Amino acid sequence: MKDIISYLPGILLTMLIAFVARWIESIMPIHIIGGSVIALFIGMLVNYFYPRVKKLNKGIKFTSKRLLKLAIILLGASLNISMVLEVGKLSLSVMVFTLFTCFGAGYFIGKALGLNWKMSSLISAGTGICGGSAIAAIAPVIEADDVDIAYGLSATFLFDMLMILAFPIMGRYLGLSDIAYGLWTGTAVNDTSSVVAAGYAFSEAAGDFATTVKLTRTLSIIPTVICFSLIYAHVQKKANKVDQGRGLHIAKIIPWFILGFLALVMVNTLGYISADLSEVLKKISKFLMVAALAAIGLNTDLKDMKKAGLKPMVHGFIISLLVVLVSILVIYLMGKI
Repeated sequence: MKDIISYLPGILLTMLIAFVARWIESIMPIHIIGGSVIALFIGMLVNYFYPRVKKLNKGIKFTSKRLLKLAIILLGASLNISMVLEVGKLSLSVMVFTLFTCFGAGYFIGKALGLNWKMSSLISAGTGICGGSAIAAIAPVIEADDVDIAYGLSATFLFDMLMILAFPIMGRYLGLSDIAYGLWTGTAVNDTSSVVAAGYAFSEAAGDFATTVKLTRTLSIIPTVICFSLIYAHVQKKANKVDQGRGLHIAKIIPWFILGFLALVMVNTLGYISADLSEVLKKISKFLMVAALAAIGLNTDLKDMKKAGLKPMVHGFIISLLVVLVSILVIYLMGKI
């Protein structure tokens, strides 16, 4: 009991920051920034101006590790594999090219900039899949440092802010239809809140389609996390951190929380989770994710981020720009413009 109580101060602090972040998000006239990003920045500022006492460490670590994984599992209750079939080959074709661009070009750009592969991969995942959710899902699998996570989220967030303003203008200039614009926005803009803001700024129909495409894109978390699990297992084995004779356990290849996430996706797809329950679990997932990002912010030292300089931001900018260009080119070649 005493050990459980020792976790409470840190957990309560992260929850408080999460409440504040969600409140700030709710009073914004336009949702241009998600609660997760707000919580991350608040946590980083609190850590900078008020270095925490040791009694908070346990709870903060528990939130950033355990509760983050729980948030990812619960996210599965709001996703439906049949959604992929509904949106169809139209969006999947574009996503194949944008994901290949993110992880293919991202790898070489990261190496050219001298970034560690974990930070580079998180930036690419945040850009290619779904911002904070993808970063949160992949980070525990590759055992990324909090600084890597903070940079990954910050890099994707900054370009998102630019795209929210630029996309409606560019869409009208290019004369895009609602479907073409929604497809472009849903595959090229990162965070869900940013997709919603940019989509509905063009038209209601474009916003509806962009949101659907974005949710479909979120499902690519599953194969991506499994791929990174295999990559990290190989890296660990190569570094002799895994017993060569015993090999790898399935739990090391596919983390338990991703199995839980996939299980809830399947249960929801089969219709065993009601719409009301799905919405409740989605809200809990979002709040826990905001709290986890607050904890990561509290664990992040701005001095460590300064050491990395602007290179991660440059990485995020280049990858985001490439995705914008590749997605609109694919849409054009498909004859949808």
